[in-house]
Amino acid sequence: METRISGIPCIVKLDRVIGKYKPAKIYADPEDCYEAQYPEVEYSVFDRKGYPAPWLVKKLTCQDDARIQEELLEEISDAF
Repeated sequence: METRISGIPCIVKLDRVIGKYKPAKIYADPEDCYEAQYPEVEYSVFDRKGYPAPWLVKKLTCQDDARIQEELLEEISDAF
């Protein structure tokens, strides 16, 4: 998937997804309540030519990471 990290164009490849989305349960006994659970996403970052870009991973902000994870999850959910 093509994206940007700190404004720099790059490619991210989904390595794996751990877990599944589980919606929050709030209308139950207090012992049975829990917050929403989201899957864990692992991905690799490459430059535009397809070479691994560890230097670009170092530039990842929390906002970039969250956005990329959302985009990857949307992309795989569209495939099913």
